Amino acid sequence: MAQEVRSPIGGTVQNILVEPGAKVAVDDELIVVEAMKMQNSIHAPITGTVKEVRVKTGDRIEGETVLMIIE
Repeated sequence: MAQEVRSPIGGTVQNILVEPGAKVAVDDELIVVEAMKMQNSIHAPITGTVKEVRVKTGDRIEGETVLMIIE
């Protein structure tokens, strides 16, 4: 079952650490978002394979933006 990974906060995507096809485990770091000059790591909520990455480095995002899909 696919799971959306959402950003809990708005900010700028600083670094994407995985790409489609990557295997991830619960709590693996996926993306770094900068908000108010602080680096915030977004972690995998489930173990699975990254199906799709919906953002790119430098994108400005809002809170609850879908960042990627993990199956």
